[in-house]
Amino acid sequence: MSSKTYQMNQSYADSQEKQKMLYKRTLIIISISQIFGGAGLAAGVTVGALLAQQMLGTDAFAGVPSGLFTLGSAGAALIVGRLSQRYGRRTGLTAGFLIGGLGAIGVITAAIINSVFLLFASLLIYGAGTATNLQARYAGTDLANNKQRATAISITMVFTTFGAVAGPNLVNVMGDFALSIGVPSLAGPFILSAAAFILAGLVLFVLLRPDPLVIARTIEASKQESNRLGYSADTEQMVNKRGIIVGAAIMVLTQIVMVAIMTMTPVHMRHHGHDLGEIGLVIGFHIAAMYLPSLVTGVLVDKFGRTAMAIASGATLLLAGLISAIAPGDSMILLVIALSLLGLGWNFGLISGTALIVDSTDTSNRAKTQGTVDVLIALSGASGGALSGMIVAGSSYTALSFTGGLLSLLLIPVVIWSRGSEK
Repeated sequence: MSSKTYQMNQSYADSQEKQKMLYKRTLIIISISQIFGGAGLAAGVTVGALLAQQMLGTDAFAGVPSGLFTLGSAGAALIVGRLSQRYGRRTGLTAGFLIGGLGAIGVITAAIINSVFLLFASLLIYGAGTATNLQARYAGTDLANNKQRATAISITMVFTTFGAVAGPNLVNVMGDFALSIGVPSLAGPFILSAAAFILAGLVLFVLLRPDPLVIARTIEASKQESNRLGYSADTEQMVNKRGIIVGAAIMVLTQIVMVAIMTMTPVHMRHHGHDLGEIGLVIGFHIAAMYLPSLVTGVLVDKFGRTAMAIASGATLLLAGLISAIAPGDSMILLVIALSLLGLGWNFGLISGTALIVDSTDTSNRAKTQGTVDVLIALSGASGGALSGMIVAGSSYTALSFTGGLLSLLLIPVVIWSRGSEK
């Protein structure tokens, strides 16, 4: 670190006013990147299963794309977390989004040349964008106090909604555009994904200066230096292993349920005569419910506690699974309600679990731990996505939805065990 950079970082550590300004600026920059990242994520999610179904000619492996890009996001989460820990959020998040954009370009190429091998390999790389979009939520918490953390997470997630809702609802437009340039229509949304992920990375690379995690480390070091004789209530940094385990468990369970049901909903709808526009509408409502309620959710998590909202997550996911199971395949209204509740339950679980992880770490291990936890989340999503197609092929969408709803009840014993860990 150069002397000039050190002095700049120290100036933030010495000024609470500059810290507040940087905190607000960081939230704005992360939020802008999330608009693009959300569009990149949602567009691919909407048609990934349909593209695989078309290229493979069977439903049995329609859940594989979701499993692959979620599996790819697991490796990417680990890399992004470690890059962020070592070099700061700017480096880690920029790299993740750019790699995700390259993966989307690979999917487009695979569709053009009809290569299933390239499709699967590219979906793994595409997962880097998914992982980075999720990891970006942590950047807003680096300069937040413990009463602001869930709210900071929620602000960045709200802005993801703008892109996330637009992505699925542009599938027909992007499909027509793809056909006009000689690309298969189902690869069209991945053109949007590629552009969106690359733009998200460029926004962070250019604007995320100074780096919030680097400044947070400097602030923490200054506090410790001023209190050499021991720890105080203001400067003590705790690594709460139980809090990390509980936060991870909450997010893992909600991810499995959400990904499994979401992945097979487009295929289920296609079998009942729905077109891409209707599928995009349902997925659009689902993704809106994943992100749009975030601002309110963050306030509720900060006010009522992490575990209380985890219970709300389990109850909401259970209801979503039950409605999905009983809804007629041709009922747009019930499918919209079910998928909206599915997104809302995931939202409750992600924000409460993320806040627990931040509460339970300090700047010396925070980004690395967050990356590791997101690996578990990604792997759980990969399992849910890959198995969902096999469950539907071997049984039915109804059985998948019912199973997912019941699985969400496992959040109850997790929350009971965690009662002693919440601050």
